[in-house]
Amino acid sequence: MGHGLTALLVGENFERLEIYENGGGVAYSSVGNSYLPTHIARALIAAGGLLGPAVSGSVLIVSAKNPIHSRFVLRILIAVIVISLLLWIRSLWGLIVMGGFVVALVGITFFRSRKLEVVILLFLGLQCALSTYLQLDYLFTKQFERDGKVQISDTQSIAQHTFGTYWMWALLIIIVSAFLLWKSFRFYFKK
Repeated sequence: MGHGLTALLVGENFERLEIYENGGGVAYSSVGNSYLPTHIARALIAAGGLLGPAVSGSVLIVSAKNPIHSRFVLRILIAVIVISLLLWIRSLWGLIVMGGFVVALVGITFFRSRKLEVVILLFLGLQCALSTYLQLDYLFTKQFERDGKVQISDTQSIAQHTFGTYWMWALLIIIVSAFLLWKSFRFYFKK
């Protein structure tokens, strides 16, 4: 989803999102309509998929500090998932999993428990932020094979369209993700 939303932010078209059983997926977007140079747009879209979970996780954690904000952000999250289901998610597994998330989150809002909403946002935020570290092997991969085709990783795509190496970008993404997690929890626990 991070790839697709970044594509929209840089002026590209987000066509569809396929989610696999292992939690991975592929976002399809067209490149060439951006207000940015194509190589910069491609690098940002690749980075958006890797940094998207850390950014969204940080937003969820920060919003959990204030019960009014947590209620608002939980409803925004539900709306974003519903919009994604209607517009972009095209795999059966993605429809089932994300549809289940919508049902669960809507169910939580019916309890009208601010504490429960805060706990759910903290849990989801932490899961999002830590998901970067669950894909360390992918971050430090130059290329991989999918459906019999060799493809470059997102970090290699960033390197090809800007400068440096894939492992340099992997390290930078890990550092930025850790910084966002640290700052969001520091904000949450601040008196």
